[in-house]
Amino acid sequence: MIPTITVRPGPVPPYEQIRTQVEALINGGMLPVGHRLPPIRQLAADLGLATGTVARAYQELEAAGLVTTRRAAGTVVAARTAKAPADRRGPLALAAGGYATTAVGLGADLDEALDAVRTAWPHP
Repeated sequence: MIPTITVRPGPVPPYEQIRTQVEALINGGMLPVGHRLPPIRQLAADLGLATGTVARAYQELEAAGLVTTRRAAGTVVAARTAKAPADRRGPLALAAGGYATTAVGLGADLDEALDAVRTAWPHP
């Protein structure tokens, strides 16, 4: 099974929210190589989304070399290759998506949101 994936209304499309969360789980080591992701229909039903939305997230993960899909085996976490280096982009994208959703929910525009990050950023 996969840790909880959440999709929130906001400026980030649902497929992108799924993609970044799964990417963060893979890059963070919570989904090891060979781990089977839920079938598209199951995850779509769990999240209340169309199957095409989940399929697009899985396709983008596959294009990035993070997962592989085989008809009988389903979608599984791929072994690391040069195409999919371990890095911090996934967790950063996940955190940024949550922050963007919160900022928009508070009525902030992009400049206000970026100013808040700059203010909070630790200065040397």
